[in-house]
Formats: sequence, structure tokens, C-alpha cells
Amino acid sequence: MPANKSGPAPKKKKGRRGRLVAVTVVLLLVAGIGCGAYWGVSTVRASFPETTGTLRLAGLTHPVNVSRDGNGIPQIYADTDEDLFRAQGYVQAQDRFWEMDVRRHLTAGRLSEMFGKGQVKTDEFLRTLGWHHVAQKEYDTKLSPSTKKYLQAYSDGVNAYLKDHQGSALSLEYAALDLENDYAPEKWTPVDSVAWLKAMAWDLRGNMQEEIDRSLMTSRFKPEQIAQLYPQYPYRRNKPIVEGGSVDPATKRFRPKNAKGGANATPAGAATAGLQSQLSSLSKTLDKVPALLGPNGNGIGSNSWVVSGDHTTTGKPLLANDPHLAPQMPSLWYQMGLHCRTTGPKCNYDVSGFTFSGMPGVVIGHNQNISWGMTNLGADVSDLYLEKISADGYFSDNKQHPFLTRKETIKVAGGEDRHITVRATQNGPIVSDRDDELTNVGKDAPVGNAAPDRGDGYAVSLRWTALDPGRSMDAVFEIGRAADWTSFRKAAEHFEVPSQNLIYADTKGNIGYQAPGRIPVRGAGDGTYPAPGWDRKYRWKGYIPQQALPYEYNPARGYIVTANQAVVDEDKYPYLLTKDWGYGARSQRINDLIQSRIKDGGKVSTDDMQAFQKDNSSEIARLLTPYLTKIDIKDKYVRDAQRLLEGWDFTQEPDSAAAAYFNAVWRNTLKLAFGNKMPKELRVEGQCLAVRPADETGPADDLDKWVRECGERAPDSAQPDGGDRWNEVVRGILDDPHNAWWKTEDRPGHPGDKNRDQLLAEAMKDARYELTAKLGKNIDNWSWGRLHQLYLNNQTLGTDGPGPLQGLFNRGPWNVGGGEAAVDATGWNAAGGYKVTWVPSMRMVVNLADLDKSRWINLTGASGHAYNDHYYDQTDKWAKGELLPWAFSEAAVKQKAKDTLTLTP
Repeated sequence: MPANKSGPAPKKKKGRRGRLVAVTVVLLLVAGIGCGAYWGVSTVRASFPETTGTLRLAGLTHPVNVSRDGNGIPQIYADTDEDLFRAQGYVQAQDRFWEMDVRRHLTAGRLSEMFGKGQVKTDEFLRTLGWHHVAQKEYDTKLSPSTKKYLQAYSDGVNAYLKDHQGSALSLEYAALDLENDYAPEKWTPVDSVAWLKAMAWDLRGNMQEEIDRSLMTSRFKPEQIAQLYPQYPYRRNKPIVEGGSVDPATKRFRPKNAKGGANATPAGAATAGLQSQLSSLSKTLDKVPALLGPNGNGIGSNSWVVSGDHTTTGKPLLANDPHLAPQMPSLWYQMGLHCRTTGPKCNYDVSGFTFSGMPGVVIGHNQNISWGMTNLGADVSDLYLEKISADGYFSDNKQHPFLTRKETIKVAGGEDRHITVRATQNGPIVSDRDDELTNVGKDAPVGNAAPDRGDGYAVSLRWTALDPGRSMDAVFEIGRAADWTSFRKAAEHFEVPSQNLIYADTKGNIGYQAPGRIPVRGAGDGTYPAPGWDRKYRWKGYIPQQALPYEYNPARGYIVTANQAVVDEDKYPYLLTKDWGYGARSQRINDLIQSRIKDGGKVSTDDMQAFQKDNSSEIARLLTPYLTKIDIKDKYVRDAQRLLEGWDFTQEPDSAAAAYFNAVWRNTLKLAFGNKMPKELRVEGQCLAVRPADETGPADDLDKWVRECGERAPDSAQPDGGDRWNEVVRGILDDPHNAWWKTEDRPGHPGDKNRDQLLAEAMKDARYELTAKLGKNIDNWSWGRLHQLYLNNQTLGTDGPGPLQGLFNRGPWNVGGGEAAVDATGWNAAGGYKVTWVPSMRMVVNLADLDKSRWINLTGASGHAYNDHYYDQTDKWAKGELLPWAFSEAAVKQKAKDTLTLTP
């Protein structure tokens, strides 16, 4: 912050435009542009939380202490559960209310109330999905009385804070927002917290994007070509999470294999041209929905693993977790501890870890007895259905049925209300209603002779497990108070949506894994393409029984790794989980790292676990580089770059020139072999090519047959994205130098490549010139970090606000190492560029031998207030792979305390 300078505050302007200019100038001054004024600094500081002294919090039964360490991370001490969660609501509102407010407007489809007409389309789509309606049903009919009590206490804490704070006293964003409209936050409700789980589930919904992409590819590729672009999971090379095991046909109960002990512990049809443009429109609509967790698809993932005490230096388990989500300011996660001074019937919690602002409890972390982590299981829990409709209803089993409808009113800041009607079939809401181009979905879809007459086309509906009320909010609290494997598994049964891989360790030395979730059992079809909604054969028949879901407990190998790979070998498991697993590049690398430590009796230390999280080795570089270095490059300019790859160890450090060049070669290889052949709906928007129509086979030099075609996909979701699926695609053709994918089309004035080495040589040349433009002619100045940069952007005013405001809320760039499909998963989309699009959003290593020797780090910091000391005070350490000490015991927390706030009744 600049030094304060005293002086009279200028009078407020009367017009909104005048106020916009005035406050923007003040904010710029505060940011250090020019001479700051006292009243500008006070505006920024107005929302900083009180962290010392005593404050009254209505509704408390006993005093509550809030201890914050040097990074502003709060640890709350209370005597009852309700006091604990009431204080949690108050404290999270202190640090992050803007973030909470935006989230609840997103989940309710009410962004237009805050940001105006530009968000109407997004609100219409979200209202069609009806997240908030489902959350309300969950609260009314599914959640336990204790969960409702905790949610209400949390809401009361938030509202107590709101009662005494308004406008700039809530956050700097409200000071800016007030210039555009007269918005004022309403009271927080328990359903606002429950609805956040729907947003989490949406970003982790499985293979919907792959389902769309495969359908769009049919305009350019044959079925066998599409199959080559979605190869089978390499079970023999990359181990699934659960190795072995089976489901008993009689009891429907899963039985693990090769457990060291306690293994049986007490259990608790494709479319074509007409459909392409319609699905493309749906894909564009999906792109506009804020992806709070990350771009849906290959990047969404996480690493998590646990090593038993037999193989650790501590003699007790070590557990690591780092979820890979979208980088944003502030981080999606919020660190805190929730401690009962005395645990018992009135106060059940002594837990610490990572939670979401706006939601009570702890999502990932540990209590005094157990620790747990999560990665996305990737189960296919959503299906698109083609629907035959008329003005009066939809057709199913040769009968017409009336739509299920509801009316929605969207309030628009500075504009008139919008009114929509949401229509649904028995399969789910009709998502095609939200885009004019989708009204003729299925116009040319080849769905067989039994399909009803197309008429004006088919609509598209969505079947998704998260649209059925469930008990995931119960699971958050139940896991937080679980004391052992049995109670942990019982709690996991309620973690229905989103379906996550749950790993486990306890202070007694046990480790485990459980696959929970509400996962559908399909009739006909496998979820890879849109299904005919009028045919009952394609309906869901129910859900996989909870007792049949895979798990492991104390496996003989002594460790468990989950990193979005296949859960279990599909040949040995009777239920379909998905056809679109991650391909196991990260998981197998972690397996190999652990094996390298424990072979010959070696032990894994806490430092080793931390080092594994920063491993940035590139599997595709290890595979492809030997082919690149053998190519005879005549051009000295390109040959100089090729030499960078000779002797390279395939690591992707920020200062590595070799990593920069290889990744550029990889990007250009994918572009030449696959990207330029993709339909426009999958290519990056604004990138244009001269192409021949898909059905044109005339001479390449017949210019009249060529058309200019521009991409339509957002850069962070275009294809080929370069993830480990593409590793497998290239692996499958690498030893076939004349495979058709290596051939590029002859273009006017440019003969195409005819084989692998020609294409790779072309990619090396293109990469050399691309990096010359981006990093300079001198390869000695190249580095991967300069190319691969992390930006932290505020998700509202930092992305769509006025230009001068964006710089006030955003931070970066950081030059980082790591990469796509590496354990240090700083992901980037090869079709869209090198910018970091997802990251290890937090990292933790839990030491079950001494919880006070555990470690953690957040991507940004505890605070959501720009210019607060804790806005991004952890980012530099995060970028270096460092972790902070994680105090848990009351004595350790007191030792690290910098500020203590007492909340009194």
C-alpha cells in the first residue's frame, strides 16, 4: 500500500457515470498510479477483517476464539457445534463474502442481478438446469436434522456479518459494483450453501464434452478414425486404482484382492451434419457457463496418494493430495481449522483442512483420527438425449407426453426482467431451448429406421445425477467426524454427487480407498454418443449398488494412488463406470516414484511426498524425443533448436529451454497431424484455414473448391488439447511412419507431408519460428517459464470489468514449470496456447504419526480482499513447490498465532 496522504475528501458526483470515473481514478491511485489520497486508501481498507479484540456475535451460547497465524489462516475454537459453524460463517464472510455472493448468484442463475444483461444467456441456461431448485429439494427432503442445524448456524453467522457491513465495507468489488447499479446483498440461506455442491458437480460431470466432441467429429472423420482418437485405456501399462477384486454375483458386494489385512472390513448412436451445428451451439453455451473449477475435459483432475507406515520413515501413513482446478483470484479453496474445545455429544469436531467459502465444514483434510483426500473419479454421470417434440409435448414409446414445465423470471440490473419457460422430458431438462440454433437438433441424425419422423428436428435433453436430490452435504459433516475406516465408509455412501475417489489413512496405521457416488446403470448404449430419448431401451435402469463400488483396505503393496486413472479393470468389473478415463500418465508416474523409493526396503519421507508433487517429467517427451533427435534437419536455424533436445532429461523446469522447444514441437505436431483436420466446431475460435468441403475429393489446386473456415471453440477447450489421451493416440501410430494421420493435405502452393518424419520435421521448423516470435531469436534466452505463465484473475471484475479495474484485482504472471499430464500439473491446452489453464489448486501432505508435522499450501491466500496482506501471500511459495507448516494441536496453533479474535454472545 502507498503511504497515506491527508487531505479533504472530494464531494460525491451525482451521476453514475461521474461516480464511475471518480472511483476508478481513486482505485488507480490506490494501486500506485499517481498520488494516493487518504479517502482512497480508506475505501480499500474498509473491508479488511477485524482479527483482534472482541466482537459480539448474536446467537452464540459461549465465547468463541478465532486464532490466525502469520498467513491469516483461521483456527476456530468453540464449545458447541452450532457455535463452531456460526463462527465459521462469520469468519468466511469476513475474508471472502464477495466470492460467496457471486457463487450463490451463479448457482441460482441470478448473475444478471449483479452484472446486467450480459449474463442473461448464462442465467437462462443455469435456470434450465435448476441447481437451486434441486438444492432446495435436498434441504427440504433429504438432509439430516443435524446437517440442517449446522447449515442454519453457518447462515446466521454470515448474516450477522452482513448486518454490520455494507458496500465497500464488504469488499472493494462492491464499491465498484455500486457505480453500475443499486445492488445490495440479501441474507444468506442454507440452500445457498447446498447449491454450491451442484456447481462443483457440474465442473466434474464426466464425459459430456467428449460426447459432444465425438458427435461433432462425424462431419470430418469416419467411425474408425474417431475410435483411433479415443483409444482404449492402457491397463497393462498404467495400473488402475484397485488392482484386482470382483463383485460377488449373489450379494452384489465388491471384494478387493491381495489385501494385507482387513480387506473385508465391515462394509457400510452417433449423429452427423445437421446435428453437428446444433451440438456445437450447445458446446458454446457450455463454454459460457463459468467454470469455477476448471475447463471441463482433460484438465480437470487431481493427484492423491497414501503410503502405509510399513514404507514410511515415520512408521505411520503419509497422505498427499493436490486437486487440479482453474487458477483464479482468490483461490477456490479456503484453509481453516474447526476445533471443539472438548469433543463430545454437544461438540463433535476437531478438524482442519480445506473448505469452500460459502459452505460449512471441511471438504479435504484431517481430524484427530483420520485423514482423507479426493480426486475426480470421472464416472459418466450425464447423458444427452435426442428428443422428438411438438408444441404440446415429447414422444416416448409411441405416445406423446406433456412437458414438465416451470416459469422463471430473470431480474436484470439496469434492464427489464426476462421470462422463460423451462421444459423437461422424463430424461431431464431440454437444454436445446436455450439457444435458437438448437431448435433443429437432430435434423440429419442417423438414428435408425425405428426413429420417429424428424419433422423439424430433435431437441436435446440432459440426464444428470446431480439433478436428483441427494445427501452429499450430509457426507461433508459425517466425514469430518469419522473416527475409523468403518465410519468413513459409511459417510462416503452419502457422497453421491460429484463422484470422487476418496483415499484414507488413520493414526492407527490403516490406509484405504473408496469409490463413492451415484453412478447410473444404463440400458442400451454406453454414454459415448447422444441416445434416442424416445426409446425406453436407452433409459437408465438405476444406480450401481453402493456395496458394489470398488474399494481397498490395507492393500498388500502398501500404497494407493489415485490420479483420475481407471478405477478398476473393466474386464473384471460388471458395471460400466465410464468409457472416458484419464489415461494414467500421472498415476503411473506416481506409482513409479513410490516404487523407486521403497524398493530394497527404502522408506518414503514427508520431504519425498512433497518432492513427488513437484515432479514435472513429461511422458510424451520421453516417448517422442528419440524420434525427433534422429531426424536429419538440414536447416541450421532449426538444427540449433533440435540440439536442445539432445541429452535432455524430459523435466520441465521453468528455466528449461529444451522444455520450451519440445512443448512447442508437441503443439505443432498435434496441429499438423490432427488439429487442422478437425471440424471448425472443435478448432480455436478465430483461427481460420482454407479447407475443402468434407465431401470434396477433387484436385488440391482447384481453388474454387476451397472455402475459408474459422474455428469456433474457446481456446481452453479446443482440440487437440494435448492431454494424455493424445499421448496414447500418438503412441498408437508412432511406429507406423506411413499412417494416414501423419499425412497432411496438399494445399495451393504447399505440398503436404506424406509420412511421420516429414511431419515431425515440419513441426520442428514451425516450433522454431513460433518461439523466435515469442521468446526471441537467441535460443539461449528461451525458457519454459517465459512461455508457460500463470495469471491469477478475479473471476468477475478481473475478467469482464473495465480495463483499469482488472489490474487492481488480478495478479501475475508467474513463470512456472510443470505441464500437461505431469504430476506437477500446470495444464495448458495445446490447441489454444501455452498459458496455464489449470493448476494444483492446493497441496497438502498429512503426517499421521504427528499431525503437527503435516504441511499445506494454498494457491493464493486466505483473503479475498485486494491489497490485503494475505491476498496472495502463499503464491510465491506455491510456485516454488514449498509448503507451509500445518499446526493442528491447540498448543501448536497457539505457538503460531499472530492475531486472536474473541466472538462473544
